[in-house]
Amino acid sequence: MPSDTLHVDAAAALGIRGPDDLFGGVVPHLFVASKVITHPLVRPDAARPEGWVARFGDAVAGATLKGFSAFTRADAQQAGEHLLAGGEVRIKPARSAGGKDQRVVGDAAQLAHRLDALDPEALRTDGVVLEENLDDPIVHSVGQVRVGGIVASYHGVQRETRSNRNHAIYGGTDVHMVRGDFDALLQQPLSAGVRRAVEQASLYHAAVIDCYPGFFASRINYDVAQGRNARGEPCSGVLEQSWRLGGATGAEIAALEAFQLSGDRQVVRASCVEAYGGAAPPPGATVYFHGHDPEIGPIAKYAFIHPDADAD
Repeated sequence: MPSDTLHVDAAAALGIRGPDDLFGGVVPHLFVASKVITHPLVRPDAARPEGWVARFGDAVAGATLKGFSAFTRADAQQAGEHLLAGGEVRIKPARSAGGKDQRVVGDAAQLAHRLDALDPEALRTDGVVLEENLDDPIVHSVGQVRVGGIVASYHGVQRETRSNRNHAIYGGTDVHMVRGDFDALLQQPLSAGVRRAVEQASLYHAAVIDCYPGFFASRINYDVAQGRNARGEPCSGVLEQSWRLGGATGAEIAALEAFQLSGDRQVVRASCVEAYGGAAPPPGATVYFHGHDPEIGPIAKYAFIHPDADAD
């Protein structure tokens, strides 16, 4: 159960040959596991890492927001100015997590200022994403786990909370999980927004398999944002992927345990929570951490099954 997505060489050295050998994922190039594959380059001759597959951007165009990935300061500036013509732009360093280190800019001067603050070496090796900004988006989590002969897929919604420093930050995920693959999930009575998110995540996942041979995973999760852009247009798109332990993993494991305990159970609703400030987890929750983290401060992480999880 690695804490990060593995490169194929590291996986092979550990004896990991397929999805049954780990809880997580394996990629042929490390950049495939980051945000940068979600968007195309700003021009055909733009800088890119070895192994970059240009047709991936076209393959997922219907499943992502407008945006570009860049690996040089000049390419990032060009991409940002192009996007600014349609409204505010979100700048996302490739390795940022949970919204940390992301910035929204509204004009070319702000764009230049934020790009100047990026580490040149990190920009060259990891890249940066520039993406249209959405107002107050809902972020759906769409995922699938394959463990111990059980395949289960889910949709969920992330919750926002306040950190110990009063910053808006990830606060947990509520998931609705069913036995089976994404097709089984699509057979559920889903709202239009959730159905769109599942369809986009499924398309994105299929494109990764097609464009990057050597990829495999037993835990997949896609964040799909839905909201309105600066022009008031409704938008929906995959923000990024996670093929490793993630924020929703506590809920995933709780749901898998429920499926394992009852072979007839078809639906589980579970939640995982990240609570700051020292509040105690509720009775009956599976507690992963409750205490003082030296970097974060007081925090509790826990998961629980909703009592009416298999009511329908």
